[in-house]
Amino acid sequence: MTAPEHVAPAGEEQTGSSQAVADRPHPPADGRGGGLRSLIPTRIGSVEIFTALLVLLLALNGPLTELLSRPALATWTTVFVSVMVQAVPFLVFGVLLSAVIAVFVPRSFWARALPRHPALAVPVASAAGVVLPGCECGAVPIAGSLIRRGVTPAAALAFLLAAPAINPIVLAATAVAFPNNPEMVVGRAVASLIVAMVMGWLWLRLGRADWIRLPHRPDLDRLPRGEAFWSAVRHDVVHAGGFLVIGAAAAASINVLVPERWLQTLADQPVLSVLALAALAVLLSICSEADAFVAASLSQFSLTSRLAFLVVGPMVDLKLISMQAGIFGRRFAARFAPATFAVAVAVAVVTGMVLL
Repeated sequence: MTAPEHVAPAGEEQTGSSQAVADRPHPPADGRGGGLRSLIPTRIGSVEIFTALLVLLLALNGPLTELLSRPALATWTTVFVSVMVQAVPFLVFGVLLSAVIAVFVPRSFWARALPRHPALAVPVASAAGVVLPGCECGAVPIAGSLIRRGVTPAAALAFLLAAPAINPIVLAATAVAFPNNPEMVVGRAVASLIVAMVMGWLWLRLGRADWIRLPHRPDLDRLPRGEAFWSAVRHDVVHAGGFLVIGAAAAASINVLVPERWLQTLADQPVLSVLALAALAVLLSICSEADAFVAASLSQFSLTSRLAFLVVGPMVDLKLISMQAGIFGRRFAARFAPATFAVAVAVAVVTGMVLL
């Protein structure tokens, strides 16, 4: 008979199998293989980007030093930094006060405070812009909310134009930007107030209700007050601050890239200089709390031309046109923006001739 084969006990077989499995090389738990590959990060975060920038700056230290020492770039940096340093405190202070008023002051207050007669409500609403320290970004949704809560559109639109132009923060910033020309503060306040009232009365005369699409309820009304306050602050700082940087860079670039004789030739033409700076205000879309410092840097132009820049900017610019189209509708923006631009330029010129 053949001797029976030896059969290992079940426990011994399992132990041997486990030992064999343990002796085999196992791939890493993340399945990416071993060696150097395991040290390479799969995601590039802020730390990696910052490190790469530091390495790049160290590698390009010599060329960058030579580039920054050039007179043109030194002038650009000087103008840019000076505009930012002067404008940022007013921007931050204005954003904080605007958030306080938008969150803690009931919106229904404006409807109760305005006269019932539309023609009388327009100048009162225009003057009410003095108590709203904020930029035009916040005035657009507030004006839409006023219309929704029963305020006549003419008064709400007058408030929309006056609030970012004649509030104390903007006027104080203008005084700091033009320390030797206090008449610029008076001229800006008077011209902006006149434009706001004229546009309000024009809407009473020519405006149609179907041009305005009633806005949706602002998101801030559905948030707790503390959260709504910081949400408004973050939104205004990001948007207004971003446009301020663009405007400061554009002003510095104009001072460096455009030949002085070109600017002087344009500045010597009264009509062209006014139209050029008015169009520049539309394109730059600078926050009203900071545009005075950009205007002050354009010293080649007359005070009247720069007044047109300050009057047009808070009322008609690219970001305002897009916001008005989104809140009130494209039919409204297509009519209201060009009319406001024409009235603002005309009033600024007349005011400049009288006061400056």
